[in-house]
Amino acid sequence: MRKVLAILQLVVGLLAFIAAMLIVLPFIVIAFLVFPGKTGSDISFFFLRFWAASASFFTLIFYKTYNKAKAPTGKAYVYVVNHGSYLDSLAVVLGISQSFKPLGKIEMTKIPVFGVIYKRLVVLIDRSSKESRQKCVDELKKELAKGMSVLIFPEGTMNKTDKPLTDFYDGAFRIAIETQTPIAPIVLVNSKELLPRTNPLAIKPGLIKVVYADVIETTGLTLDDLPLLKDRAFLEMEQLLIAHQSSVVKLT
Repeated sequence: MRKVLAILQLVVGLLAFIAAMLIVLPFIVIAFLVFPGKTGSDISFFFLRFWAASASFFTLIFYKTYNKAKAPTGKAYVYVVNHGSYLDSLAVVLGISQSFKPLGKIEMTKIPVFGVIYKRLVVLIDRSSKESRQKCVDELKKELAKGMSVLIFPEGTMNKTDKPLTDFYDGAFRIAIETQTPIAPIVLVNSKELLPRTNPLAIKPGLIKVVYADVIETTGLTLDDLPLLKDRAFLEMEQLLIAHQSSVVKLT
């Protein structure tokens, strides 16, 4: 019975995901055509939140934001977020009030319909190409200079281990230092447990927490400070994950 319910949840959720995406697609395309730059992104995120909320409702996987008083406003930030599930894309759209440019894998553009939206909203990276990696860094810096926040998963890929976090790459912290942009750490709690990357049939209803940590300023920092900056973000995020995981409410 549990397997049947999981399949039903997956199918209904996928249909809602696709249907909502088809509804918002023309609005997002028009927004970018008429209002290029940050204004187009701000408008697009209004429709993206409709898409994410629809998928959330029909999958019975809900999202709640914590520490809202720490949420960044008013200027550009480098968001660093842990990554453990496909649900994370919904979580960051619903949990972050600003619009932002995420760093995303170029392979995702091959997904029908979703790929059309994806390539307009993200900075694409081909991790196998050194040239692509450098180009992404340059593009992210340009977005920050225009006042647009960016989002990077510092683990590089989904965490498939039993650890709260896997080791961080330098990229997000290097960009933050070189542009003197503050870092906004966020942790997503319980997404990996509700929809594991390794076993989609283990999906279940429940609550995902989007938890803000304290903003970390980078003013005056140099690349010599990068290891300490990265370690500080890692430790703060790890502690938040452990603290909030113990109190997660599950709808099972």
